[in-house]
Amino acid sequence: MSALDKAECAKARALIEGAKRILVSGHVSPDGDSLGSMISMARLLTAAGHEAFASADVNALGKLSFLEGAGDIIPVRKLKRKKFDLLVAVDCSSFDRMPPEIRPVAEKLPKICIDHHVTNDGTFGDAQFVDPSASSASELVWRLAKWMEWPLDRACAEALWVGMVTDTGRFAYDSTRPGTMRTAADLLKHGVRTALINDIIYGTFPRKSMELKRMAWRSLHIWKNRRVAEVTLLRDDFRKVRGTKADAEDVIEIPRSVAHNEIALFFYQIPDRTKETRCSIRTRGDWDATALAAKFGGGGHVKAAGCTIKAPIGVAKRQMRKAVKDMLYPPKKKPDAPEPQKPEAGAPAEERKDAAQ
Repeated sequence: MSALDKAECAKARALIEGAKRILVSGHVSPDGDSLGSMISMARLLTAAGHEAFASADVNALGKLSFLEGAGDIIPVRKLKRKKFDLLVAVDCSSFDRMPPEIRPVAEKLPKICIDHHVTNDGTFGDAQFVDPSASSASELVWRLAKWMEWPLDRACAEALWVGMVTDTGRFAYDSTRPGTMRTAADLLKHGVRTALINDIIYGTFPRKSMELKRMAWRSLHIWKNRRVAEVTLLRDDFRKVRGTKADAEDVIEIPRSVAHNEIALFFYQIPDRTKETRCSIRTRGDWDATALAAKFGGGGHVKAAGCTIKAPIGVAKRQMRKAVKDMLYPPKKKPDAPEPQKPEAGAPAEERKDAAQ
């Protein structure tokens, strides 16, 4: 652990020791890493003698609700009447990436940020345990737990395992480092049920997830000579199957699986929010997904990012497609027009006349 990490851990320890009731939150539409690090952090803090509560949109958990501790998550709509002394934000790079219902509660609280997004500018949190080279926020929670000498139980280890396998593509992405595997090896010591978890997340799917994938396949649009592929799910698609974004978590793999694909896009609407469109982005090669997401106030990782476009889906698609085209083929800058040459003193009258025209 670097000196900077140790300094931030010391700040985090001081904030935690001075707090009795602690709120733990991740980003909107929690994925495996956000949820896994939330659940484990809340359990670790509770075992350390604090009143710690994770909060999220429980209707958006999908199949990840199998994790032990998911049933203890406080729905975001029930936070208004509760008071806390500290916020621990995990897998969340900025205040506006948190669920809207949590922001008013967390706004005035001291904050600890545990995050691995490259778009984190280092201004979110009184203590910032941030490492963009880490595979996941779950890996950072494990690192903090070791430094704090908090013992892990199987439920914590499984939550962190889910966070790591989902954010590394089952240890296949470039974010997998030697430290990632050392963390995973330690988690296995606590009895993580790897086969069961793999089967739940990647081996079985509820019918509504299959229906959403079928709809997404029908929307597949490939352009720029297969370099770009996209799929779309509308509000009515989710309503037909009574599904949520959590039921379409791996739909982005459909455009990404197209041979020679370099940029994959997944556009989708959230029910009752038709004036905004969300977009998941995956890239290969030298293309930076965060460069596209940042144009619309989003962020994430170099190869996986997302954003919310403040426009109906038709307009949002046109805006993102233009951003993609500008990335693939940057507009050429017109050369500056040369300044007219001033004639030297004593030049013939005809030359002075030509320069003036």
